[in-house]
Parts: sequence; structure tokens; C-alpha cells
Amino acid sequence: MKKYSFYIGIDISKLKLDVNIFNSQNNSHQHLVIENNPKEIKNLIKTLKSNKLDLSQTLFCCENTGIYTNLISSFLTELNLDLWVVPAIEIKKSKGISRGKSDKSDAKDIALYSFRNLDKLNLFALNHIDIQKLKLLHTEREKILKSILALNTTKENEHYTPKSIYKEVEKINKKAVDSLKKILVDIEKRIHNIIKNNEELCKKSELIQSIPGIGQQTAVYLLIATKGFSAFDNGRKFACYSGIAPFEYSSGSSIRGRTKVNHFADKKMKSLLQMCALTAVKYDPQIKEYYHKKKTEGKNSMLILNNIRCKLINRVFAVIKRKTPFINTYKFAG
Repeated sequence: MKKYSFYIGIDISKLKLDVNIFNSQNNSHQHLVIENNPKEIKNLIKTLKSNKLDLSQTLFCCENTGIYTNLISSFLTELNLDLWVVPAIEIKKSKGISRGKSDKSDAKDIALYSFRNLDKLNLFALNHIDIQKLKLLHTEREKILKSILALNTTKENEHYTPKSIYKEVEKINKKAVDSLKKILVDIEKRIHNIIKNNEELCKKSELIQSIPGIGQQTAVYLLIATKGFSAFDNGRKFACYSGIAPFEYSSGSSIRGRTKVNHFADKKMKSLLQMCALTAVKYDPQIKEYYHKKKTEGKNSMLILNNIRCKLINRVFAVIKRKTPFINTYKFAG
């Protein structure tokens, strides 16, 4: 495990970055505030170098704040500097009892977190440009779908509002929905072309869709969530990320709760896997038999479906690892 001399905690907001430089050799802290833009970030690195700070012995650490993290993470990655991007809740829970809050103190807490939890270090790696494009396009697709759904509720007025009144919005509403549907088609076409033109992503997408119950949209989101299957080693870890991995709930001799999943999860992935599980029960004979077998044993339907979601995840990671399509051996069974 690499040891660092300097630990730099960065508290990120939309307009500024609070930077805390922790020198582990003399336990000193230095605080800086810069604007969250490329020019200021570049000047920060120059300042660190001018202060004779060895960047090869420096660990940068920040919270994952979504798009506001992009500038600093991209710049540090391009310079091949060590960066650790940590979920905000993990740093919050590591602080213990604390009173008050400020950006300055948060930057210090982040720096100390990286120093004290070095055994958990997972260096940040920038997503492939095609994965970044897919992620952005998928986000826009979700916004468009929600907008279409919201606008379609206007049609409920048709049978409960006088025609002379409803006509005022009917054409406008139809025009807006039709326009959004055209944009949706364009977005889906762009997503398809990105995957098609990337040989690796195209192959992985085909392998995923060879599994009964998993369609194109789920395959796309799997590629995004797993960063092209570079972020997770196995199906169990991804099941945990998706909120479908069961965990024991017990303490001492008095608490013996039922095994259950955790609410910390990628809810979109969990929802997609639920739809895939329902489809698999309908069209995959092996999954269908498993479902009915467990039902006759008195198992709860949601428990069985969650088990099926886990099975689908394991199948996905199996075909990606083997680099061969899914083969349903059930039809060959005696």
C-alpha cells in the first residue's frame, strides 16, 4: 500500500473549491479557496509545485458531487495524479459526532478521511469518452420520458372539460408531445450509434441481450452503471450496488431479523432489473419453473423475484467474463 506525504481534501461546490492541504509529516493544515473553473484549478497545481510539494507523494480526495466534480477530476486524471472520489455519505458517517458545518471544515474532514482510511483507497479512473456520452444521453432520455408522461396527463381533461375550453390547450399539448417524441427517437438513435461504432461496447451489449429477459435499454444502463464492466469484479458486488443483495440482520441473542436488502442502491438499476425479472418469469422456461417451484414452497413473491434479479446479474457477469452468448442448458435437460 502506497504511503503519501500530503493529503489534499477538496470540498466541491458549484462556484468554488475549498482545498485543505494536510502534511502528514508535521501534522499541519493549510486552507485555500479557488473558483471551480479550469484556469483556477491549473493555477492550484502551479501553486503546489511552487511550494515544493511532491505531487507524486500527494493524494487528492473529494466527495462525489456529480457534475461539479467533473472539472477537477478530469484535470487531475489528465496529469496522472492520484485522486480518490468518495461518496459523500461515507465521509459524513466517518466523522462521528460533530457540531456545526462549513466548507472549510468539510475540506479538512475530507483530507483526514483520506489519511485515516488509506486501506480503502480506490483511485479514480476517468470513464471512456463513449461511456460519458452514453451517460449524458441516457440522462436526457429520462428527462424526455418524464416530460412526455407529464404532458400526457393533459388528455385527462378531454372528457371532463367542455370542448371549447379543452381546445385551447389540445393542439399546443399535441405539438409539444410530438416534438419530444422526435427528440426521444433522435437520442435513442445516437445511443445506438455510439454502441454500434464501439466494437467492445457493441459486443458486450449483444452478450447482455442474449440473456432472456434483458432488453436493449437495460443493456445500455448496465454498460453505464458498470463503466463498461470495469468498475465491478463480480456479480455479488454489483448486486450490492443495485440494492438486491440480501444481508443478515441480527445482534446478540435477542435480535434475529429477517435477511433483507439495503436501501442504499441505484434505484434506476433496481427498477430495470425488476422488469427484467418479470419478463424472464414469463418467457424463460427455467426461470418460470423456478418461480412456480418456490411459490409452491410458500415463498414470498418479492423474495423470489429478488432471487431472480440476482440470477440475472450473475448471468450477465458470466457472459461478459466468458465472452460468449448465454446458452440456456435447460432445454437439453433429460
